[in-house]
Amino acid sequence: MKLGNWRKPLGEARTRILVWYVVLMVFFMLVSIPAIRQILFVRVQERIEQSINQEVEEFYRLRKGRNPDTSKPFGQDSAALFNVFLSRNIPDESEFLLTLLNGQLYKSNPKVLPSILQADSVLIRRWAQATQTERGELSTPMGAILYRVEPVIVDRKVVGVVAVVRTTTRERRELHDVITVVIEVMVVVLTLSFVLAWLAAGRVLAPLHVLTATARSISESDLTERISVQGTDDLAELATTFNDMMDRLQAAFASQRDFINDAGHELRIPITIIRGHLELIGDDPIEQKETQALVLDELDRLSRFVEDLVLLTKAERPDFLQLETVNVGVLTEELLAKARALADRDWQLDAVGKGQMVGDRQRITQAVMNLAQNATQHTREGDRISLGSAVTKHHIEFWVRDTGEGIDPADQQRIFERFARAAHSRRRSEGAGLGLPIVQAIAEAHHGRVTLCSRPGTGATFTLVLPLEPSSETMPHASDSHR
Repeated sequence: MKLGNWRKPLGEARTRILVWYVVLMVFFMLVSIPAIRQILFVRVQERIEQSINQEVEEFYRLRKGRNPDTSKPFGQDSAALFNVFLSRNIPDESEFLLTLLNGQLYKSNPKVLPSILQADSVLIRRWAQATQTERGELSTPMGAILYRVEPVIVDRKVVGVVAVVRTTTRERRELHDVITVVIEVMVVVLTLSFVLAWLAAGRVLAPLHVLTATARSISESDLTERISVQGTDDLAELATTFNDMMDRLQAAFASQRDFINDAGHELRIPITIIRGHLELIGDDPIEQKETQALVLDELDRLSRFVEDLVLLTKAERPDFLQLETVNVGVLTEELLAKARALADRDWQLDAVGKGQMVGDRQRITQAVMNLAQNATQHTREGDRISLGSAVTKHHIEFWVRDTGEGIDPADQQRIFERFARAAHSRRRSEGAGLGLPIVQAIAEAHHGRVTLCSRPGTGATFTLVLPLEPSSETMPHASDSHR
């Protein structure tokens, strides 16, 4: 198999998850086995020491009692005390009870002792001279031993010594067997967990493979593929997010196609008109002058169209607005004065808001003028068009109201789309259908909105609703405008 073929399975999320799982499991096993061994070792040591201490405590209880043969206290009769103690206490298999008298080994239980505990051993001779309690652990040829040596003191005189010795060979061998079993069980469990983890990872990551297959099947010409969402876990949320993204992409591609088609149509008409008149132009100066005027008019229309497209593109840029403090009342009166020059209509001022706002004066003026121009295209000479403004607690409102034919409810949302015109209007706008989208873009750039109230035959009222203060997302533009 080639190197590239190996990299693919090794780079899969399923493999990487399993590798990390194996690394963590092995790490925990390497840490837990010594920890288990140490805990068991400490508990074995404590149990052995407890057994030794129990034998010593039983010796002290017997010493405080009476000799069963004489019914008198033992006193300095250490030999009798040792005889009763050894006869009553039966040591465990790994335990040795030793009594030392007059510097020598007196008796023991069991009687057969290992060489390290024989009467002539160095250890026994040392313990026979003990004058105070001694305990500890020694490493001997028979293995490690734990011991406790207690001198028998009567009237401040040592009259004998008792030693309890316990070998740890058997317990440590059992401990070793337990650790071996633990390791074997861990290896088996680890192996089974690897297999189960591989299967579980494949099942959990199955939606990702579906997501990958769906993403590969999507092309620019087919954006309808979606992922089936099941459950409410993270992968279901990922699938939902992917489907939402595809919905937005599909809408964006559809909008882009419509935009290209509509823009191409709007550009093709004046180009065709210009080309046709230039091809048919004659030598007559009057005809040439008329053709020139017509061509210039179409070129002006093309220029306005391109400027509107550029404006809509700039609306998504952070430097689209140049913010400043605006006097609402003064701006309203200026808007009315500028609107009067658009057409011969009965222009009226409804109301003037009092106060100040933070916004882009030129963009607001452009939006209201677009609304006023739109009103002139849907009214006749002498019809009333009213402008006004109002200041509320949190918003500023600028409106343009006309007494034209109104807008059909079916068209009221569509007219804010690019290149859209009212389908049921008795008049056709001379523009390219970008005026209202520009107004909406300016409103949204201010974090505001445009509202429409209209019914056929009763006119229409467009209202530009803007916040008094720009949001935090808009604030940086204000500082940029003063640089």
